[in-house]
Amino acid sequence: MSDYQKLVQHSKKLANFNHLAAISGWDQAAVMPAGGNEARSNAMAELSVLIHQLSTEPQLADWFAGAEQETLTSQQQASLREMKQRWQQATVLPEKLVQAKSLAGMKCEHAWRTQRKENDWQGFAKNWQQVVTLSQEEAQIRAENLGTTPYDAMLSLYEPGTTTDSLDNVFNDVKTWLPSLVDQVIEKQRQESFIQPQGPFATSQQKALGLKVMEFLQFDFNHGRLDESVHPFCGGVPTDVRLTTRYDENDLVQSLMGTIHETGHARYEQGLPTDLAGLPVGEARSMGIHESQSLFFEMQLGRSPEFISHLSSMAQQEFQANSNPAFSAENFQKLYTRVEKGFIRVDADELTYPAHVILRYEIERDLMNGNISFNDVPELWDQKMQQYLGLTTQGNFKNGCMQDIHWTDGTFGYFPSYTLGAMYAAQFMASMKKTVDVESAIRSGDLSPIFNWLSANIWSKGSTLNTDDLVKQATGETLNTKHFKAHLETRYLG
Repeated sequence: MSDYQKLVQHSKKLANFNHLAAISGWDQAAVMPAGGNEARSNAMAELSVLIHQLSTEPQLADWFAGAEQETLTSQQQASLREMKQRWQQATVLPEKLVQAKSLAGMKCEHAWRTQRKENDWQGFAKNWQQVVTLSQEEAQIRAENLGTTPYDAMLSLYEPGTTTDSLDNVFNDVKTWLPSLVDQVIEKQRQESFIQPQGPFATSQQKALGLKVMEFLQFDFNHGRLDESVHPFCGGVPTDVRLTTRYDENDLVQSLMGTIHETGHARYEQGLPTDLAGLPVGEARSMGIHESQSLFFEMQLGRSPEFISHLSSMAQQEFQANSNPAFSAENFQKLYTRVEKGFIRVDADELTYPAHVILRYEIERDLMNGNISFNDVPELWDQKMQQYLGLTTQGNFKNGCMQDIHWTDGTFGYFPSYTLGAMYAAQFMASMKKTVDVESAIRSGDLSPIFNWLSANIWSKGSTLNTDDLVKQATGETLNTKHFKAHLETRYLG
């Protein structure tokens, strides 16, 4: 057996353990009783250590050295590149730090579920301080290994090849035109009347509607399922994708679009190359590309007039509201393109959403680089909310810096993926429309031409290409923010 084949065999073994970790994590978030958290946390921490030990076995260094001398196909070379990158990311961290961060993160995240509801910043901060400290330690170790800043080192875990400099350029550009565009659209929409659907909307009916929409989006229910959790997410593995959403019986609108968003993540997972299963090269390219798929579904596709017409019909049928003007396609279109300055990122409209991401990016960047303390976050959050959205979160921690799950387990470097994803999604749609009659496909009710383009250009590629090459091959250019700006101006001012 060649050294490359040994690495492939080892990678597939690791994938099996990661499979178990993913399903256990889904179970913890979706269906596990609260009393099981301590035992589950200990078990998952033990599993994370085992995975880390497997990822850093001494013989791997020799196998990589040997494989690099072998004659490999271009696909095998890409596979070797991705495996080596994973190995380097794992070997740089001491086992004790991996275990400590896992335990601290699970403890903080579990307590956060209650502390957020109670607006308990002091209680949250006691747990979060340890998460931040351990994350800063990880960031420093990774930075020394890569020769970068601590934040760039964490960013590379989610957006390989992306740097603070490139993000600053992108986000600083957005900040020059986004605030005025938001104000312009809000002023325009003041003249528009709309009807807010009045609940209650039974959770069972909302779920039934969500399942119908997922079927319309060609989700494979033989390899996935939908459940409920505090924070919506997509987890599991490509052959067993676990989606969760949340329901508010007084608000049909948000939970439905949340389900569409997660279905975008899931379709990407289900569309990854099966012949590369178990290998890093067969996984999603980056979190930005992953978010581009969920936001393509939610924003580019899900909020288009043609799609909303179908959504309106399905909602009318489920809630027996055919004669209710609140459920008309015209009113749904207004609801799903309504722009308002709000506190909550996951409830934000398409136009104000980048402001929420930029705020978080700037805070986590400075936190990981050691320029601010964890205790500075509430005040900085309030300052940036006032600056970007004209809102204050002073004393309102649950709708401010405690609202997201990401920082509870030390997932620093992840937030930029959301707005990068929105930009990629706009660029993919602009390119797709050159060869696909998107509006006609949606009107017909058969979305296959859209999904065929995504499959051919994004899903089936896995991580065989780096992000820039993937985007360039699909669209003819690397990330170009003009497509995002043009999309927003056309939809909201056109």
